[in-house]
Amino acid sequence: MAQVETPKVFASVSQALADLRDGDAIAVGGFGLCGNPEACIEAVANSGKTGLTIISNNCGNQGRGLAILLKQRQVARVICSFVGGNPDLEQQMLEGDVEVELNPQGTLAERLRAGGAGIEAFFTPTGADTVIAEGKDVREFAGRNCVLETALKPEVAIVRAAVGDTLGNLRFYRTSQSFNPLAAMAGRLTIAEVDELVPAGQLDPDDVHLPGIFVQRIVHVPEHVNFIEYRTTRDASAGA
Repeated sequence: MAQVETPKVFASVSQALADLRDGDAIAVGGFGLCGNPEACIEAVANSGKTGLTIISNNCGNQGRGLAILLKQRQVARVICSFVGGNPDLEQQMLEGDVEVELNPQGTLAERLRAGGAGIEAFFTPTGADTVIAEGKDVREFAGRNCVLETALKPEVAIVRAAVGDTLGNLRFYRTSQSFNPLAAMAGRLTIAEVDELVPAGQLDPDDVHLPGIFVQRIVHVPEHVNFIEYRTTRDASAGA
């Protein structure tokens, strides 16, 4: 029987992101520059949309990745867990041009997962009795103070997978599995750029890291730069 293709597959990331709006919140997969949806980020940059809220582990690094959007002054707010190594975000945060909401990394991950799982809020001991808890509901559970954190449900999520099928089932490559599945779950509209696009049924169910129910649009992007954040080398003359 011939494999029926699905309307989830788009010819380009610009087409997949054609209905992005000013002020949208965008969850972005990747960890630092690892596993970034590079083509989608470029398409957002080219769209010229402004007032964006970026939800990501960190908003780019060394002028690359999501830092492109900062350089072009397209970002109004960042929800992240790490600012270090990003002079663009540091400068705009200190100047008051970009609002930054820092989250403990595990809390950020769980807020994204909760958004995709239909959980509106949860209590966590992380951040209790610190500035993280200021202005939030704090309750005691099993003798520990816990902070109420709300789910993140952005209008758009952009992610990158190593392999995707035409139904949107995705398999991620190693470390890029950290935030990509969580961002994909949270987005109301999730766009996945995939290194390899295969027909539905070719991915073994045991190899699927994220089911296609969470993905609305897929684009085949076989070429990526894959920036290395910090290259560490050893002097060959020093020996083993």
